[in-house]
Amino acid sequence: MSQGIVTASYIGATILFILALGGLSHQETARRGNIYGILGMAIALIVTIAGVTANMGLLIGGLVIGGTIGIILAKRVQMTEMPELVAILHSLVGMAAVLVGYANFMDPSQHFEGVEQSIHDVETYLGILIGAVTFSGSVIAWGKLCGKITGNPMLIPGRHLLNLILLLITIYLAKVFVDESAAGAGLTPLLIMTGIALFFGIHMVMAIGGADMPVVVSMLNSYSGWAASATGFMLNNDLLIVTGALVGSSGAILSYIMCRAMNRKFLSVIAGGFGTTTSAPSAAGAEQGEIQALEAPEVAELLKDSKEVMIIPGYGMAVAQAQHIVREITKKLRDKKVNVRFGIHPVAGRMPGHMNVLLAEAQVPYDIVYEMDEINDDFPDVDVSIIVGANDIVNPSAQDDPNSPIAGMPVMECWKGKYTIVLKRSMATGYAGVQNPLFFKENTRMLFGDAKSSLDAVYAALQDGH
Repeated sequence: MSQGIVTASYIGATILFILALGGLSHQETARRGNIYGILGMAIALIVTIAGVTANMGLLIGGLVIGGTIGIILAKRVQMTEMPELVAILHSLVGMAAVLVGYANFMDPSQHFEGVEQSIHDVETYLGILIGAVTFSGSVIAWGKLCGKITGNPMLIPGRHLLNLILLLITIYLAKVFVDESAAGAGLTPLLIMTGIALFFGIHMVMAIGGADMPVVVSMLNSYSGWAASATGFMLNNDLLIVTGALVGSSGAILSYIMCRAMNRKFLSVIAGGFGTTTSAPSAAGAEQGEIQALEAPEVAELLKDSKEVMIIPGYGMAVAQAQHIVREITKKLRDKKVNVRFGIHPVAGRMPGHMNVLLAEAQVPYDIVYEMDEINDDFPDVDVSIIVGANDIVNPSAQDDPNSPIAGMPVMECWKGKYTIVLKRSMATGYAGVQNPLFFKENTRMLFGDAKSSLDAVYAALQDGH
């Protein structure tokens, strides 16, 4: 295949990737964006495979194995497990960057002269560094998301000083590596740096509290993009460079936007984030008053008497697979001329856009789904707010308790409405491990049980009342 065809194909794939990002920025165009991304990746793979002249059997074997694993995972993964899947896929990108870096370093044909050699060595060093951090950090994020590792932050004494020391050692090893590589050596500093990078990835994510995990997933997405871009430089592949830069920059921008939405600085999240302070006992888990429980028929009566209803979904909705019955209740209420809207917090769920994906899957109309900033001022006019499996994102202690691990995080101010109905299995704390004073407010009612079963009963009661 001629170089001209390859270049034109790569340009076409790049345009499709850009269109994919643009499409994914809006719910209405997300499906189209996915199609653009699939087409772009198909073109990239076909052109790249067509340009390979050696080891074709090995390449095809790898594609078959990898493709089979991908198809199996895609079919088996539940929507609730999507954040974990994203995190572990990020780790594979990081590991690929590390392996390509070492293969590139040990390839006897990769030899340059003078400045070109130094530039090539820096590319290799940075690719392995970013890839190792991405790999270990993503594995820890996967463990936290699936509950195999505690969501509480693990704080090492003097962690900031330790991070600074590791950074200085890494910079020094980069100089040693470039100097020794020019002389035909350099493996030792490269191995030491890889070990440090793997440790830093573990340390960085372990120090981040559970409430920050959506930002962590976005941040690791950015890291995986930069790792892919660094791999592109090592392999002299323009498409990989551009694609990695697109993923890296978009992930960084999304992380920054989410941090602004949570009233936190991006660097503070990396250094520890929410959940890094010791909260007062009352905020940590002790109950703070009497709760008022009610049954499904009573919820149905409140909804039928309402004019304004706000539904706030959280991770519990995903666990219970309750999005479809939520859609049915929404349709029933709208038929009764009740104005039903959905309020989405920036970090609801376990990854950016998690709730939006669930609602789109259930075919909830896009025009009644609002971001927190768009509807937070409307709660005083809301008759009933329904909290479906959310906890930390509706916690008033973020505003009232400066000692709370989530202090300063903007939350959905549902308690300002007439009634708040909270669907929970029990009084257990949320992912950040913080008790929620909302449950004990006078205008809050608790509906205990599995969210889907509870909402099925509410829907049945609505049906009975026609």
